[in-house]
Amino acid sequence: FLFLKFVKNDLKNSRFGFVVSKKFSNKAVIRNKIRRRLKALVKTKLPDIKKSIDVVIAVRPGLKINDFWELEEMTNKLFQKSKILN
Repeated sequence: FLFLKFVKNDLKNSRFGFVVSKKFSNKAVIRNKIRRRLKALVKTKLPDIKKSIDVVIAVRPGLKINDFWELEEMTNKLFQKSKILN
């Protein structure tokens, strides 16, 4: 239920964008909570992520997350599968 898309850029650092649509939840509080959690996870992994890429992480409807650790496990698998980790 997480979708990752990345492309190379001409900058020295990597940039990230997060998309959580209203299809996921009509409540802005829940959408922002997921967005904040994703930002925190990316911030901890930033030293391990390759440089000079733009990444967009989109949350699809149907994602059921009970705690932060489930989301961390999902993002780790997603990063490893996409091979953006050093």
